[in-house]
Parts: sequence; C-alpha cells; structure tokens
Amino acid sequence: MRLIYGFLTAWCLSATVAAAADRPNILWLSCEDLSPHHIGCYGGKNATTPAIDGLAKRGVRYTAVHTNAGVCAPSRTGIITGMMPTSLGANGMRSKAKVPPFAKGFPTSLRAAGYYCTNNVKTDYNLAGFEAGWNEVSKNAHWRNRQEPGQPFFAVFNFEITHESHVFADPAKYAKDTAELKPAERPDPNSLDVPPIYPDEPDVRRDQADLHELATVMDRRVGERLKELEADGLLDNTIVFFWSDHGDGLPRAKRWLYDSGTLVPMVVSIPEKFRVDGQGAPGTTDGRLISGLDFGPTVLNLAGVAVPGHMQGQPFLGAKLPAPRQYVYGARDRMDERYDCIRSVRDARYLYVRNYMPWKAYSQPLNYAEQEQTMQALRRLAAENKLPPQCAWFAATGKPEEELYDCDADPWQQHNRIDDPALAELRDRLRREQEDWTYRTRDVHLLPEPLFAAAEKALGSRWAVLEGNAGLERLKAIRHAAIAGGESDLSSPDEAVRYWAVQRLGSRGALDAIEPSLKDASPVVRITAASWIGKGGRADQALPVLTAELKNTEPWTVVAALTALDEMGEAARPALGALDSIIDKEENYTARLLMSLHERLDPKR
Repeated sequence: MRLIYGFLTAWCLSATVAAAADRPNILWLSCEDLSPHHIGCYGGKNATTPAIDGLAKRGVRYTAVHTNAGVCAPSRTGIITGMMPTSLGANGMRSKAKVPPFAKGFPTSLRAAGYYCTNNVKTDYNLAGFEAGWNEVSKNAHWRNRQEPGQPFFAVFNFEITHESHVFADPAKYAKDTAELKPAERPDPNSLDVPPIYPDEPDVRRDQADLHELATVMDRRVGERLKELEADGLLDNTIVFFWSDHGDGLPRAKRWLYDSGTLVPMVVSIPEKFRVDGQGAPGTTDGRLISGLDFGPTVLNLAGVAVPGHMQGQPFLGAKLPAPRQYVYGARDRMDERYDCIRSVRDARYLYVRNYMPWKAYSQPLNYAEQEQTMQALRRLAAENKLPPQCAWFAATGKPEEELYDCDADPWQQHNRIDDPALAELRDRLRREQEDWTYRTRDVHLLPEPLFAAAEKALGSRWAVLEGNAGLERLKAIRHAAIAGGESDLSSPDEAVRYWAVQRLGSRGALDAIEPSLKDASPVVRITAASWIGKGGRADQALPVLTAELKNTEPWTVVAALTALDEMGEAARPALGALDSIIDKEENYTARLLMSLHERLDPKR
C-alpha cells in the first residue's frame, strides 16, 4: 500500500509540474528600510547600485509604489496576505494576531498550482497560527533545492543589510558590514543632499552616507542572485522583482505615512515571452499607483493562478488586469512601546492624513529609534532650542486633526494645505474616501487594543470582531466617537465608544466630565480617564486606578496602564512601588515600558 501511495504522490507531483512547466519562475529580491533616493536608477546622488540599475535597464522602474505601513511587520502582513493589517487586527508591531481560516499566505495558492516556494529568510508577518505556504523557510532556502529541475518556482531573498539597525550599529559592526566596499563606493557625506525635513548636521549627513554604503552592499547581494539565475540558464524563464518593505529607517520616514515612509523602489524585469499587452518593455518607467497589497495578487496573476476573493490587493501585471488604482491607503498604530492612530489615503498627486490622536507628539520617544544618529541630533537641537524651521515638526507637542499635501509641489510633505480653499473639493473627496475605506475594510484598529485582543479569544480572530452588518454599524459609531466624541457618548453601551469619548473630552480638558469614567465597568475606559486626569494635575485621583490595573491578568490592559503612567511623567513617581505587582514583567511591551519608567524616574535601579 505504501508503495502505491508513493507512486501516486510522485505521479501527482510530476503531473502538476508538467502542467505548470510553461509558467514563469518568479524571483523576489527585497531589502529593508530603504527609500528610492538611495538607488542610482532613481536619481540617488552618489548612489552605487549597478545590479539594480542594470535590472531597471532590462525592465520597468515603478515610481508610485507605496507600502501599507511605514514599518516592516504590518507592511509584510499586507504583502503576504494581500489584506490590510487593520482588517486582521495586525497593524501593531508584533501583533501576533490570529487570522480567520481563509487568510492564508498567497504562496499556498502557488504551491497548489505546482510551484516550489522558498523564502530566505525573513517572515515577520505579525500573525499567529498562520499558514504562509512555503516549501522551505531558512537561510539555505533556494530555488536550487527543488527536487524537480523543471518545476516552476517562486523564490524570495530578503537582504537585511539596509535595516535601520545597521545604520546605528556600533563602529566595529558597521565596519564589518561594509568591509567589502572600495573607497570609491564610500560617498563623501559633505557631497550628499540632506533631505529638507532634517537639520544639516554632520550626524545626519553620516546617516545618509551610511545608507548609501549599505545600499551598495545590498546591491551586491542582488547581483549575486542574478548571476546564479544566469548560471542556471533561467534568465529567460524568470520574472524578477526588486523592492523595499518601506522607506528609510530614519525619523519621519520609517513608521510614518508620508512618502518618506511608504514610497519604495520597485523594479521588475519580465522576459519577452511572458510580456502581456506591451508590459515590461526594457528601460521604461511606470507611474501607476501600486500598493504593497498588490504584490501577491500580481505574482498569482503572472503565474496564471486565480486571485482569492478575500484579497484587497489587485494585480498590476499579467493578463486581464482590473482598472488601475485611484488610491493607495496607509495606517499606523502601535510602534513598539508607543501608540498612535493615523490613517492616510493618497491619489496620484495628493496625500490626505487623518490623525485620530492629534494630541500625540510626532516625536514620541521610542527606545529602538533613539539609537539613530539623526534622532539624537534632533533631540539635542530641540533641547537647545536650535531646531531649524524645517524641523519644527519634531518639537511639536501635537498634530493637526487632518493633513493635506500636494506631493508634486511638496515632495517631502512639509506644507499642510488642509485649510486651503483652493483644495477644499479635493480635501472633501479624500476625506470621504478615507472614511469609506474604513468601513469597506472593517478597520478593527479603531477599537482599543485590550478590546479586540479580548474579542479575539471569544471569536477566534480579530477580523471577526466587526463582521456583518452589526459590526459595520458598530464601527460607524466608534469612528464617530473617535472624531467627535462628546459627553452623550459616555453612556454608550459600547465600551469602545466610551473609550473614544473619554479620549476626545480629555484632549479638550473636560476633566470634570470624564471623572465619573474612573469607575467605568471597562478597564480600558477607566485607564484612559485616569491618564487624562493624571496629566491634568490630579494624580491623586488617577494613580489608584492605574496601579490597580497593573495587577490585571490581561497583558494589553497592563500595557495601557503603564503607558498612562509613562505619559504622566514625574507625577507617576509615587506609583514606582506598585510596578512590582505586575504578574508578567517579561511580556514584550510591558518590559519596554517598565524600562522607560525606570530610566526616567528611577535610573539608579
């Protein structure tokens, strides 16, 4: 029986491979934390990237590709699922959200169609119990490992060398990272252009030069994979993509929804026999709006595999394409130990940003990002009151409710034109589109984290929290409260509505109105009320509420309480002793917030 089963298995594999033999191989060469201006073919001043530039000569250079988030994990969630992480409850860094059964990685569809799928090696999908669909994920994963030489493959190689951690690495590590570079491949920092959102400081110039050098190292790895492809005689059978997972790993780029955080390089080379409808002509550029959500559906379409109906992305290459995108969308929520809630929608020219928490500063301290030289330069200049005018954003204690930028005239998004009468009609259109997108995609991250995390346990996934008509109506009420919550919302039966009402009233200084919420039935509502009341000078009322919640068994509730204490600053000092009551001090964000509190209030501990 085993012999028969083995024969049938081998026969089925051979039949599948034979059926797929006329399909293209597809190779992804991806890097991290890199904006287009560090690539030569994108006009990077002093950039040395001959492999990528050569790929662009053989293929198409895309100029309007945007990731759905300005940071790696949510961006990769969107890429592997073809869905917005906000729909899955996975838009916070390290969310580990459980997903519904239908939300599998797009490689599962490729494998079912006979493809050999490998990933070398990064995943970082932000999801728990998730089936990505790889045949192999390892540092040795390679198309050469497939058992059937003629089997079509989808192979991914991710190059981490441009990640922000390599930019702020200690000198010894950086020297090791870039040891292979020749002197001519190391640009003079003084010859580079400093992006206008930064001060013209030596440390800032050094970061820019470092990114150029790291991009050159990355480009060599790209070249090595292309040479392997050529050595295997596969150039004429393989579609090659190069892309970055989001923008530069620097302030107001990584983690943000401006073009500096979401606009990425993408180059695609298509062998002549796989070009459809004139696509892929060598040496061309393509300015269509493309989302990171579209990467997976495009691979499926090129492979002749149907795109699953639940995907929110759409193909931009291959046969029978849908109408080009009019908009791309972005979202920011948790970034390590800090939280914000921002959404964006961009058309071909304009970027609209909705700040759901305008009381949050642009420059919330983030332990990881504080290691960057550019960040340290900004902190120093801010402390000395010497920030140049273009860096005023860094010292701002809050943000506008809405932002609107003409990205053609203002490519670094420095001039907010939300109140410009000449753009009123455009503003209203983008505002409506952002709202409609919220409902179409069921943005579960408009609920506070403790609520959707608790609902996940009951419903099996965070996606299910807002399912159906009842979920849509709930979301509408929540969004209304998030924008214009008032005292009448404090009596809502929905604790998410009450949460946003407290946030909005607290931001307006209506402390008396939210004081009764210190006794709300919902821990997250109590914590939010205590946060505002504590910051408003009533620590004696706030601290008992917050220290009581430190004993909570739900980690997200503890994180909310610690965040509130951290934001209170010196007023939280009497709560230091209560930190020992936390049950799990090693939980990721609990540990980070404890570190922040101790560093500021008890540095000798």
